[in-house]
Amino acid sequence: MARKPASPETPAAPTAASALTDPRQQAIAALMRLAANRRWEEIELGDIASEAGLPLAKLRGLFPSKLAMLGGLTRLVDDVVLADTSNDLAGEPVRERLFDLVMRRLDALAPYKPGLRRIAPVIRRDPLTMAALNRGAINSWRYMLASAGIPTEDAMGMVRVQGAVLLMARVSEVWLEDDEPELSRTMARLDRELKTAGRIMARVEDVHRLTAPLRGLARALCSGRRPTVRRRERSDESLRREGEDYAPAI
Repeated sequence: MARKPASPETPAAPTAASALTDPRQQAIAALMRLAANRRWEEIELGDIASEAGLPLAKLRGLFPSKLAMLGGLTRLVDDVVLADTSNDLAGEPVRERLFDLVMRRLDALAPYKPGLRRIAPVIRRDPLTMAALNRGAINSWRYMLASAGIPTEDAMGMVRVQGAVLLMARVSEVWLEDDEPELSRTMARLDRELKTAGRIMARVEDVHRLTAPLRGLARALCSGRRPTVRRRERSDESLRREGEDYAPAI
C-alpha cells in the first residue's frame, strides 16, 4: 500500500534536523518563506541572504540565482526520498511503486507548499525557466525510478524518465490546490495519470519492438556498411554451359 501523506506542518526529517547548520538548506528555506508572502519577481538576492542569516558573498558561493535555489530544493527532496527508500514494494507492480514514490515526494515537498503555490504560476509562464527546471527534473527522476527498481538506462529509459517528470508535474498542479489532510483529490489524479501513462507506455513499447528491424537497417546504412545478404554459393562447374568454354571473370 502507498504511504499516507505527511502533515504539511511537519517538515521532512533530514531537513528539520540540519536546516540550522546547513547553509544551503538555510538559503532554500529562506527563499521559500519569502515566496509564500511575496511575488517571485520582488524577491531580491539580498532579501534571501538576510532572511537566511547569511552574508551575500556566502549565498553567492552556494547558489548563482533564485532558479538555482529551486534546483537545490529538488536535490534536497531527492535526498529525503532516497534516504527513506526501502524494498517493501519490490514485488509490487510498477504502478504501485510509482504511486508510493510520488506520494513520498509530495510528503517531502509539503513544508514548502505555500511558497511553491505562488511560484508555480510564474514558472509556467516562462518557457526558458520551464526548460531549465525540466533538465533538473530529469536528473532527479532518473534516480527516483532507479530507487523503485524501474530501468532507466535501456532503450526506453529516457521515455520512462521524461514520462515520470510529466506525470509529477500534472499531479503537482492538483496537489498545490489540495488542502485536504488526506489529499484525496491528489491521489485520485495520480491514479488517473498512472492509468493513462500505463496505456501510453504499453503502446510505445509495442512500437519499439515492431520497429526494431527497421532501426537495425537504418544503423547499418548510416554506418556505411551494406546489409549482409546470404547468397547461394555455386561452383564454377555449375556455371559451365554445355558446348561452351567458361572462364570466371577476374
